[in-house]
Amino acid sequence: MSFRTRLALPVASYVVLLVSALQTLVVPVVADIRADLDVTTSAAGWVVTANLLAAAVLTPLLGRLGDLYGRRTVMLGVLTAVLLGSVLAATTSSLPLLLVGRIAQAASFGLFPLAIGVLREELPPHRLTGAMALVSGMLSVGAGFGLVITGLLMREGGDYHRLFWLAAALTVIGLAGAWLLPARPAAATGTLDWAGAGLLGLGLVLLLLPLAEGNGWGWGSARVPILLAAAAVVLTGFVLFERRVTHPLVSTRMLSHRPIVVANAAGLFLGFAMFAVFLAVSALVQTPPAVAGYGFGASVLATSLIYLLPGTASGVITAPLGGRLVARFGAKATLVIAAVLAGAGFAWLAVLHAATWEVIVGALAVNTAATFGYAALPALLIAHVEPAETGVANSVNSIARSVGMSLGTAFVVTMMTRNPIPGPLPLPRESQLVAVFAAGAVLAAIAAVTVGLLLPHGRQPKLTVAEVETDDVLGAAGLDVPVRR
Repeated sequence: MSFRTRLALPVASYVVLLVSALQTLVVPVVADIRADLDVTTSAAGWVVTANLLAAAVLTPLLGRLGDLYGRRTVMLGVLTAVLLGSVLAATTSSLPLLLVGRIAQAASFGLFPLAIGVLREELPPHRLTGAMALVSGMLSVGAGFGLVITGLLMREGGDYHRLFWLAAALTVIGLAGAWLLPARPAAATGTLDWAGAGLLGLGLVLLLLPLAEGNGWGWGSARVPILLAAAAVVLTGFVLFERRVTHPLVSTRMLSHRPIVVANAAGLFLGFAMFAVFLAVSALVQTPPAVAGYGFGASVLATSLIYLLPGTASGVITAPLGGRLVARFGAKATLVIAAVLAGAGFAWLAVLHAATWEVIVGALAVNTAATFGYAALPALLIAHVEPAETGVANSVNSIARSVGMSLGTAFVVTMMTRNPIPGPLPLPRESQLVAVFAAGAVLAAIAAVTVGLLLPHGRQPKLTVAEVETDDVLGAAGLDVPVRR
């Protein structure tokens, strides 16, 4: 195996960590941005919303471009766009220019499907399951890294521009790594389906906009159901259009094949679970107990380091463990385990959240579940799509996770702002946070049943004894996996 090929796993892991870190770096400082730029809370919220909407449009396009023109080439282009956007955001004090920078950073969402495609091209089959699990686990690790770094850089009134300079520096490292990857020919032929991309992008914007802005507009606003209905019409039109195109952006089999549909539903739940636990636990531990009768009055830094870091940093260990579960039991069983574990974590938090260790255990369970689920999804998708569809399949799954994150964010924010405790800073009632955790447990149960009943048994990896013993990604010596005789 050449030096450049050996770089595939570390480079893929790093760029996916970067994707997740860029998602969470900005979330805790929206209030600082609002104060610095002297804009309304709604206007400052577009720093997050614009990034999410742009990602919904760009992710499937970038995944398909990677299939058509080579993953390394497109990865370099994406990282260049992210670097330019980060530098712009770091040097401006104008909201419109900051939004342009955040839109450019949204191209980073395309790095996950591109990274999975690189692994499929470069690694032998016996190393692929473990590698994909490790890279997928970086989504959770990166989210924790972003939260911790934000807490450290913003302590004692730090300038939020530091976060964008950090993003630029991290992106330069990613560019250097991607440049060293081997150049491979394109996995697919044909042209880019621009009309389909436009329909999909419009449909996703119409879907995500009311989810992101519903709390500000009011969920009873006529704009919410109108936009959701328009999204349903446009996305239905997209499906019908794709059936008539010679080289569709998303094949109709990908939209109707049961394993892929279930995988996307599972991705939606995992996105919901990860952001719901981040936001709800943050709100819980930062609430002053003297005012609300619950909580710990923790600072942003303490919230990141004490309550959230254990769950996210554990991804370094749980990601390879998720790969071993996939190798031994298959993607279906691993997804069921993930859903059951998430349900247990949410139920634990709903009942036990009066002590620091109780909150840490509950958050750790949910984050571990997300890592296991992320480990299983790429293996499930790759088992059911052709190499030329790898980028798009993982892009669609990334969109499902993004929608889940939006739903989780909207749900938690809505619950926390309903009937708050009166005071200078309205605080959520304990019962409202308990309702969030209870809803997460119910959704986890639904996800477990859905995956268990609707997902067919996946193809188990067929490894020789030598392959199992030398899988340095999984460290799988001694695993009881099916062996090819």
